[in-house]
Amino acid sequence: MKNVQVSEELFVVIMRYFMLEQEELLPQIKQGLEKKLDAMVMRELYTKYKTAPTEEEKEKARKEYSERLCRGI
Repeated sequence: MKNVQVSEELFVVIMRYFMLEQEELLPQIKQGLEKKLDAMVMRELYTKYKTAPTEEEKEKARKEYSERLCRGI
């Protein structure tokens, strides 16, 4: 399993949520984790585009990457 890094700011918010039980921080945590997940997906698509073994797979990854990029995801 790979490690995932989050910003110090998000880490502190998560710590405050769990350690100090500040439940009002949950929306901020969800937003930060969604942003991180989107970045991970984009990186995966870019890597797949650059390293795909066939032109068909390469083009498929390039299209999905471009579509997500245009949608701002």
